[in-house]
Amino acid sequence: MKTVSSSNDGFWPDVNLGKLYKVASEVALPARFLVRILNAGLVFFTNLLAVLVGSSPASHFHLPLNALVLLGPVLSLWASSYSIFANRNHFLYRKFLVSAWGWTFCVAGSFVVLLSFSARRSALLSLRHLSRLALTGLLWWGTGRLVCLLEDAAGTCFQPVAAAAAAAAAAGRGSDLAGQPLLLLQEAQSKASCLRAGQVWRGYEVSQDTLTLCLCCLLLVEEMSAFGPHVLRAGAPTGPPTGAPLRILFLLCVFLLTLWLFLLLCLLAYFPQFPAQQLGGAIAYLGWRGLYQGWYHLKPSWFCPGPPGGGLD
Repeated sequence: MKTVSSSNDGFWPDVNLGKLYKVASEVALPARFLVRILNAGLVFFTNLLAVLVGSSPASHFHLPLNALVLLGPVLSLWASSYSIFANRNHFLYRKFLVSAWGWTFCVAGSFVVLLSFSARRSALLSLRHLSRLALTGLLWWGTGRLVCLLEDAAGTCFQPVAAAAAAAAAAGRGSDLAGQPLLLLQEAQSKASCLRAGQVWRGYEVSQDTLTLCLCCLLLVEEMSAFGPHVLRAGAPTGPPTGAPLRILFLLCVFLLTLWLFLLLCLLAYFPQFPAQQLGGAIAYLGWRGLYQGWYHLKPSWFCPGPPGGGLD
């Protein structure tokens, strides 16, 4: 048996390589067993979720989502103002709600690319499926800019009288404000600049938070629906592999879907804005309807990326 002798005047004992190998084997055996259990749980859980997402009721996901947006503000009657979710500066709102589209694009995009590449080993096919998310993101961005323009055109900025009275008193014009209405009109201001100045905006509004969350939820359900058929093909002897990275990305998509639904419920219950939130949900639904139920169902070509899972057979 080989040993390694120490040259440090006997301060360290001889190391027996055979014993080290035996100890390493004893430690690695439970670790391999644990990895097998975790992998079996991952396969079982992701297969179950894939069946649920790809089922017929999930294809009508837009119906309960629309019902949630319409009836969610009723929950404000029972929502407590002392809840941690009633604080708009909560961690979830600051870190996830503001960048909901970015999180969705990164996670769902990674899932779509890995799914398509593992099925066909084609970089061009993966880019074509990724372009579907890019086009949806372009629609989301363009809709947000259009909504801002319409809000600026249809709304008006007002200055509270208390602030105006203080400014006028400092200028020696305090008597000029007698009999004035509660709010004073401020011309030629956008909604963003009006709110930054601490003034009040009145006009038609669309909740872009609701628009973004609804569109992200609909997108995730559509993209995850392609995972079920992929799992079935992987079960065949000549089917494509379905490794742990792809299954973990699928679980992350499910987690994001759950988180977006929870944040949407919190917004509707703790910060109800009728009909701004309903308008945002309606715009998201129309965008999803036009893309995933319309344009993307055309035959894949240079101007159409095709539906989720298209060309992966």
